[in-house]
Amino acid sequence: MRRNLKQRWSRFWVRYAGLNTFGRVAAYLATWFTPPHKAGTSLARMNRKGFIAPSATIYHPDIQLGANVFIGDRVIVFRAMDGGPVKLGDRVCILRDTIIETGDGGSLTIGADAYIHPRCQLNAYKAPIEIGCGVLIAANCAFYPHNHGIAPNRPIREQPLEAKGPIILGDHAWLGTGVIVLGGVRIGNGAVIGAGAVVTKDIPDGAIAFGVPARVVKMRTEIAQDI
Repeated sequence: MRRNLKQRWSRFWVRYAGLNTFGRVAAYLATWFTPPHKAGTSLARMNRKGFIAPSATIYHPDIQLGANVFIGDRVIVFRAMDGGPVKLGDRVCILRDTIIETGDGGSLTIGADAYIHPRCQLNAYKAPIEIGCGVLIAANCAFYPHNHGIAPNRPIREQPLEAKGPIILGDHAWLGTGVIVLGGVRIGNGAVIGAGAVVTKDIPDGAIAFGVPARVVKMRTEIAQDI
């Protein structure tokens, strides 16, 4: 009985959750009886409009949300000067303390059912970041499609940003903890990147890659044959 009352409380308030002042208050009230961290994703499933945690900061005028999107505690979505849109597909889940930033023409697209664990950094400057459907990104991963110029006789902070191209993650790829992905890289469909790797070159579909820089060590089809 008590559990049902708590669920009814959350379902009532989550209907009114949103980015305006009343919506933020409603989001706060909806969390009163909801367990923390991943359990909060249940709130997004209660409302087609999804759920944005009260402590999240959305400072971006062009964020486009699919159905049942979850944005967790202390997530920041920020647009710097000339930043492009942020597009989140249906049921995307972004857990706590992740920072998403677009600027200088960069944009971010995340496909349906992608899951981003805590403390990731997605900085889309000069070129887009495109993340496919069903992608799993572990904690502390970082995506940087841009770089600073390093010409001599001029402070690096004064040099313009440059980019080799977009970052593209194929559908159902899996990145382990602490992976860094640099610009001009495509990680293929269903590829697996081991923890701590630095991806500087394309990784083919279904490959398993480790190391700094990341190198393909096996194909997933080989594992299937071993089994």
